[in-house]
Amino acid sequence: MVARRDLPYWRLSGFYAFYFAVLGALIPYWGLYLKSLGYSSPQIGLIAAIIMGTKVVAPLFWGWLAEHSGQRLGVIRLGSFLACLTFLGIFFYRSEFAWLALVVACYTFFWNAVLPQFEVVTLDYLDQHYDRYSQIRLWGSVGFILAVVGLGWVFDVVDIYHLPVFILSFLIMILLASLSLPAGAQQSSDEVTHSLRHLLSQPASLSFFAVCFLLQLSHGPYYTFYSLYLVEQYGYTRSATGLLWALGVVAEVGIFLVMHKLVRRWGVRYLLLVSLLLTAVRWVMIGFGAGSLGVLLLAQLLHAFSFAVAHAMAIEWVRRQFPGRQQGHGQALYSALSFGAGGALGAMLSGLVWDFSPQWTFAAAAVAALLAYAIGWWGIRDDNPGASKL
Repeated sequence: MVARRDLPYWRLSGFYAFYFAVLGALIPYWGLYLKSLGYSSPQIGLIAAIIMGTKVVAPLFWGWLAEHSGQRLGVIRLGSFLACLTFLGIFFYRSEFAWLALVVACYTFFWNAVLPQFEVVTLDYLDQHYDRYSQIRLWGSVGFILAVVGLGWVFDVVDIYHLPVFILSFLIMILLASLSLPAGAQQSSDEVTHSLRHLLSQPASLSFFAVCFLLQLSHGPYYTFYSLYLVEQYGYTRSATGLLWALGVVAEVGIFLVMHKLVRRWGVRYLLLVSLLLTAVRWVMIGFGAGSLGVLLLAQLLHAFSFAVAHAMAIEWVRRQFPGRQQGHGQALYSALSFGAGGALGAMLSGLVWDFSPQWTFAAAAVAALLAYAIGWWGIRDDNPGASKL
């Protein structure tokens, strides 16, 4: 399973597992935690916006710092440590909204920063075996599943007031995973064949980032309202809704296991375009077929494409197009423009139109995915001329 004898597979995988365990604690339970403290829905929404906002800014700043310092692993360790340190503030003055907002802004500024840089470190370790990336990244999905399911059981018997204890534990494990890696492991070339401005001015780059932005924008209704949609509109239980979330991530893990074979056979461009088409189909299925459990099960299985395949292909595209020391900038831009800006705008827009029609909100998301497909088909180069066309 490892690409090289000196590949620290489990230490790299552990970082992803604990990083996404934090996400598994935040997505289902953070809103419930804030409600338990007496915060209003608008206040909870503002806290969510702060988390998204730091996801736009943090990767760019910390990417710049990593490139200029030449100490990418050191920057990751520093960010992980400061995320732990600033998160401690959550245990004080919990009922003070301004203080809570400040703490969330600080710790997510560091937490959101480390993953794009760690992606570069992982690719450095993989050397020429980049197709093995998915076999390491899948442990992030495993961490998410274990956190969602495990904390669900825990909060059946323990008050959700203790959620920050679990999040802090995961943050500490992220720090320990970064400290476990050898300091001299990075292998990124110092060679820069083109300036960053030149790379970003290329039509293929502009098309790629537009595709990633629109893809994450299309996820807005799903990440923001999916659970509420199923429970309130169709009467699904919370436990059934949670299992549907888990099914999507299980499908994600399954596709990661065979991703290296898929990319060799079909190439990055083809797989990315297929993912965009299936994403549009998924949103239509959820929007207009949620009354059928069978339709929802199939839609959740498509998470393997709308997230896992699309994300893995994006990481690979950035690796190929941003050489040498530009790699960190490329990964940071991908994270900021897609999960940050695209995700934030998608959540905001879906909130504005949701009350008008949940079904047509998902239809609009499908249109965004189709627009991304059109841009990708036109602007992203074919990296595998022998692969089938789409």
